[in-house]
Amino acid sequence: MNIFILEDDVVQQSRMEEVVAGLIAQHHLSVKRLEVFGKPEQLLAAVEEKGRHQLFFLDIEIREEEKKGLEVAREIRQLDPYAMIVFVTTHSEWMPLAFRYQVSALDYIAKNLPSDEWLARIEKVLLYADEQVTKTVAEDAFYYQSKYAQIQVPFQDILYLETSPRPHRVILYTEKDRTEFTASLAEVLQQEPRLLACHRSFVVNPANVVKIDKHEKILYFRNGSSCWIARSKLETVLATIEQLHKGSGL
Repeated sequence: MNIFILEDDVVQQSRMEEVVAGLIAQHHLSVKRLEVFGKPEQLLAAVEEKGRHQLFFLDIEIREEEKKGLEVAREIRQLDPYAMIVFVTTHSEWMPLAFRYQVSALDYIAKNLPSDEWLARIEKVLLYADEQVTKTVAEDAFYYQSKYAQIQVPFQDILYLETSPRPHRVILYTEKDRTEFTASLAEVLQQEPRLLACHRSFVVNPANVVKIDKHEKILYFRNGSSCWIARSKLETVLATIEQLHKGSGL
C-alpha cells in the first residue's frame, strides 16, 4: 500500500505522520510508501501508480486556499480512479461539497475531534484500506508487480493491453482509464493467465470482447475500441472466446 498525506501545517504534518507510522507498525501493515507533502503539486507529481492500494489523506484548505484539497482530490481521481481518498479537515461544513467534486471520498475526519476518537478514525481507515488491498488481490483483480511497477485494478474492467511506443513499456486499457507502465506483455501474461495473447502487440481480456471480425482479424470491445488478431493465433483466439461466450451470439 502507498499512503500520501497532504497537509501544509507543520504541526499537523508531524501529528499525521507519527500516528499513521505508529498504526502501520502496530498492525504490521504492508506499506511500501508513506509520504507527507505540504504542496499539492508535490503530491500530484509523486503519484506514479494506480489502484486500490493507494490511500490519500488530504486537508481541504491548503495555504489559505479554501477547498484546494477538493480540487486536488478531483485531480487524483483523474489520475487514479481506483484510489482511496480521505479528507482530514477543520472545515466539516465543506464536506458535502465533495459530492459536487465527484471524488468518492472514503471518509471525512475532523481535526478537532477528541484525540482518542481522531486516532480511532485514522486507524479504522487504515485497517479498511489494508483489507481492501488484500481482498482485491485475493478475489477478482488484475495485479501486476515488479521492481518497476505495481498495478491493481478490477479484472472485469480490463479491455486489453498493448505494447507502448516507448521501449519496455505496455499500456493497459480499462473501462475507466489508460495506464502505461514498465513491463512486457510476456511478463504480464506470466502473472495473469486469464488474459489472452492475440497478437505480438496485444493481449486481451476475452470476457470483454463483444465482436469478432474473422475476415479483417479484428476484436472489438464494448466501448468501441479494437485490436488485431495475428493470423497464427486466430484459431486459438476464436476457440477461447467462443467457448467463454458460448450462447452469447458472438
